[in-house]
Amino acid sequence: MITSQSSLRRSERSRRATLDAALELCTEKGYGRVTVEAIAARAGVSKKTIYRWWSSKGAVLLEAFVDAFVGATPFVDTGDIALDLRTHINSAVKLTSTPPYGPAYAGILSEMHYDDALAEAVQEQLVGPRFAAAEARLAKAQEQGQVPAGADLPLAVEMLYGPVYYRHVLRKPPQDEATVATLVDHVLRSLGAAPDGPRGALPGTVPRPASGDLS
Repeated sequence: MITSQSSLRRSERSRRATLDAALELCTEKGYGRVTVEAIAARAGVSKKTIYRWWSSKGAVLLEAFVDAFVGATPFVDTGDIALDLRTHINSAVKLTSTPPYGPAYAGILSEMHYDDALAEAVQEQLVGPRFAAAEARLAKAQEQGQVPAGADLPLAVEMLYGPVYYRHVLRKPPQDEATVATLVDHVLRSLGAAPDGPRGALPGTVPRPASGDLS
């Protein structure tokens, strides 16, 4: 039993060292210059160990990114759907636009167009679960009376994430908090969310810039 527990601890240390090494190298050299050999050398593990757990460097970096993304972008429920969506999107923008996770995310998005296995893994490990979590939070808002019962929640999720993805792919400056607030406001209004408050503002909305640039 003691040997088994020790082995598990060593495996987790090796896994974490591999993920950290991949992120460091991606930030230092760029995704395209990272190799499994370099990851193994930096992590102090063998290539055989890496290939036993992952199929490619893309798979390594995807796991590192998903680990961080899920932890940094929870769907909390404060009872204010606008506030909660802003918190989530702002956290997602920050994580995907700054090292060490920004360079990894950019590389994964590029590589998945040429690697079908990686594209499938992105859908299974990142996109699918995050979309489901976003829909679940919006569904809870429906139960709370903040979003109409007939609202198209899957479309709303695409509308929320679409501008974030668009800016990242085209390497435009990431959204600031005011632009994210405008985005959330527009999406909720498109769902027919009932205005609230003396000035007809949605719950948790903040004044938005006159330009209202969502792109």
